[in-house]
Amino acid sequence: MKFTKMHGLGNDFIVVAKEQALPDQVSILANRICDRNFGIGADGLVYLLPSDQADFSMRIFNADGSEPEQCGNAVRCVARYYFERISSEKRELTVETKAGIQRVWIEGDTEDRQVRVNMGPPILAGLAIPTRIDAERVVDHSVWVGTEGEEQQHFSFTGVSMGNPHAVIEVKNVEQFPVAKWGPLLENHPIFPRKANIEFISIRSEDELEMRVWERGVGETLACGTGACASLVASYIRGRTDRRVKVHLRGGELIIDWKETDGCVHMTGAATFVFDGVWLG
Repeated sequence: MKFTKMHGLGNDFIVVAKEQALPDQVSILANRICDRNFGIGADGLVYLLPSDQADFSMRIFNADGSEPEQCGNAVRCVARYYFERISSEKRELTVETKAGIQRVWIEGDTEDRQVRVNMGPPILAGLAIPTRIDAERVVDHSVWVGTEGEEQQHFSFTGVSMGNPHAVIEVKNVEQFPVAKWGPLLENHPIFPRKANIEFISIRSEDELEMRVWERGVGETLACGTGACASLVASYIRGRTDRRVKVHLRGGELIIDWKETDGCVHMTGAATFVFDGVWLG
């Protein structure tokens, strides 16, 4: 199987193109091929497939074999792949995902190429995110994590869906925060019926924030596009930032802009080729 390794700010993917359908037992394959010791190593396995509704469709499988609804960094990667490897006929593309059809723009020349994605409007209603909270918005909701007899920790989270569920938590110093300790407990908390991606953020200013993420089905990654979008939305509705911010992640920076005109969130950032190869497993 031919593949291309790509990453969006260090959130890395094995991209497979020119297939007509998903292979059998794709979840098992994703788990094997993403293994960093016995496979190629990646956060996810991504397929570019034909679409009747868009320029192409994208299906992504996490390193644990689960299939998320959406992945902002993967969308940027596959859009650049399509533009440079399949058709450079147009710079505005449409991509079919499980979260819906997204519009993508290829910006800049090859060396400093950026990809902008219309991630659509955020979903803020508690049950639709989904959480088990029946509220129009889930803002600074209290939750406790930990097991009986062990350390308990209180958090306040704001819930946002960008086609996939997110819980955004502001902390004083995100760089020193023990993400690996609390991330998995929050991801699997009963309040999230389909689990959740957990973003820990620190606000630098009204137009800058810093973020680390514990991704559902993966663990801590260097970047998360939908998580950056969710973090901006949560910060804005809490009165902490403007509608446009620069999000600093461990793998780089994203510009997130929540448009007032139509309520859609736009994400702009890099997508990088690493190498091509053939999987023999």
